[in-house]
Amino acid sequence: MNYETLLFEVEDGVATITMNRPEAANALNLQMAKDLFYAAIECDENPEIRAVVVTGAGRLFSGGGDLQFFSQQENLQKTLKEMTTFLHGAVSRLVRMAAPCIMAINGTAGGGGFSLMLGGDLAIMSDKAKLTMAYTAAGLTPDGSSTYFLPRLIGLRRANELALTNRRLTAQEALEWGLVNQIVPADEVLTTAQALAKQLAQGPTLAYGKATQMMRESLESSFETQLEVEAQNIAAITKTADAQEGVNSFLEKRKPVFKGE
Repeated sequence: MNYETLLFEVEDGVATITMNRPEAANALNLQMAKDLFYAAIECDENPEIRAVVVTGAGRLFSGGGDLQFFSQQENLQKTLKEMTTFLHGAVSRLVRMAAPCIMAINGTAGGGGFSLMLGGDLAIMSDKAKLTMAYTAAGLTPDGSSTYFLPRLIGLRRANELALTNRRLTAQEALEWGLVNQIVPADEVLTTAQALAKQLAQGPTLAYGKATQMMRESLESSFETQLEVEAQNIAAITKTADAQEGVNSFLEKRKPVFKGE
């Protein structure tokens, strides 16, 4: 499929999605929301894709919603309902797919770009990048999953602080707050993320998907419910070829060869 606002490539089981509007700070317009949606579906449905990296072209990850595009709309309310339908569909697919998703935050992420990066399973950030919600600075409210993930990642007080003050978090603050996993030099963000993605792409993809799903859903479950979910999933996963390979390779004292099946 051809994408107007993204670069999409697959190599060694890793799909790399690059938001490609550097002249507009990789800002989100209706077409980018659509492109992200269809790229996310491809990542979810293509069995050859076993890990995903999301990044931005140029200096920024994404500046968020394209306010210039917004100002040109005759019916902005209608346009935003379309945009959020596609954007939220993209986030949902990236979050729920079995393949691990790594956010490679090459530069500042604001607004919708900040929300998008929260949906990754892992995040690697440039030491020069910053994070900011930015929505209320333009008189807008958050979208793109930030009101779901932020309180869970950093707590309600800090989430409210970011939403109300629009303060910019440095990479070091983002790491200390638990918003990212690792900080690297700016010119190493993509290569670091892709190296990790290639490593994960050799792993038991279905087990990864169930593990991250259980982590997310545990925040909504009681202790006993979560124990039952764990029991059901570990029993069910033993039927997969990768689980059988994992057990056999351990007993045979060799490195497992997982196929994502």
